[in-house]
Amino acid sequence: MPPTNPARRQALTDTAIELLASAGVHGLTHRAVEKAADLPPGTASNYFRSREALLVAAAERIAELHHADTDQAIEQPASLVDLLTESLLTAATTLRNRYLAIFELQLEAARRPALASVLARLQDTALLVTAGHHDKLGLATPPERIPTLIALYGGALFTLVTAPPGSVSRDVVQNVVQGIVYGCAGHVQRRP
Repeated sequence: MPPTNPARRQALTDTAIELLASAGVHGLTHRAVEKAADLPPGTASNYFRSREALLVAAAERIAELHHADTDQAIEQPASLVDLLTESLLTAATTLRNRYLAIFELQLEAARRPALASVLARLQDTALLVTAGHHDKLGLATPPERIPTLIALYGGALFTLVTAPPGSVSRDVVQNVVQGIVYGCAGHVQRRP
């Protein structure tokens, strides 16, 4: 029977996220998680039978945290530019480790079909959640454009999160977001 202590399970996945960010996917082992969480040997494997199960749990936890953050963010009405700026700025600074961890997981998913499947389901959920947020905010984003918006957001997220710490400012992020929302091509003129 699997363990039923949700607080311990959450502590293990939160520790796994930090390890993914600091040591990469190859540094994530049951023993490393137990040591970092100051738990006895065998604890992590009681909750997550395999390393892949631990990776999947970390991905699910990151998605849970991200959706909770976006749910909270839309409670404070703002323009799409302001909403995305705050989201990317927070992700690239305060929550940098969380997003470094998900990038590690995304790369590992290229070699692990089970992890790829979980991340694909999480992406499908992200599409639905994003569409719901846009509806709640009264934004007129056509549903068929949401995958493109998420892809552009993801590229910006990767660029900003992997930039040297301290190089990301509100102005930098806002310029990126304005390019996402309004497009860059509209400001480019052809040479004669």
